[in-house]
Amino acid sequence: MKFDKIKNKGQARLFESQYLEVLTKTHPLFIWGMYLPVFGYMLYYSYNTLGYGIGKVALIFLGGIFTWSLFEYAIHRYLFHYVTENPKWRRIVYVLHGNHHEYPRDKQRLFMPPVPSLIIASILFAVMYFLMGQMVYMFFPGFLIGYLMYGSMHYAIHAWHPPFKFLKPLWRNHHLHHYKSDDKGFGVSSSFWDRVFGTYFDVNEKEDKEKARALMFDK
Repeated sequence: MKFDKIKNKGQARLFESQYLEVLTKTHPLFIWGMYLPVFGYMLYYSYNTLGYGIGKVALIFLGGIFTWSLFEYAIHRYLFHYVTENPKWRRIVYVLHGNHHEYPRDKQRLFMPPVPSLIIASILFAVMYFLMGQMVYMFFPGFLIGYLMYGSMHYAIHAWHPPFKFLKPLWRNHHLHHYKSDDKGFGVSSSFWDRVFGTYFDVNEKEDKEKARALMFDK
């Protein structure tokens, strides 16, 4: 979804209803607070009630994080940047992600808001439970923490300069995705899958500091 002008002030109006509009916004700490007890209990339940050893719990948990990273890449590339002339689908894509590209400084829409987030999480949990049975209690917390890390990294990239030198390529990858080409740089929490699938920006492609600054929150 291309925009003639990136807006550095304000935020998109997604719904006419002010009540629905409120439900499209959230804060990262609220989402962390909502999910921490969920995956904390699931891990405890896996060890204490289901009787899985710490090693197995940790291994499957890490598998969930790794799976999230691929899921993150796939939905960003194939759903959030789905190209169509169908007005209904264009509207869905805009609500899901397009508004962030038009208003990159809107810090209230970097996480999926609570209501749709819980609905989607419940559906994913049900599908995973059907596929893997009790192992979902170890796998799903890893998947969730992967999501929370993704959202937090996304927030950090728009809020601050990279705190460590080794993180600079990740910041650069996302900045270039915004102002250079949204056909590349789909990884946010990791650029691993961009490198695997050939959508990583050329390492010699320099970042425009002024354009990168324009994508960051007002201090």
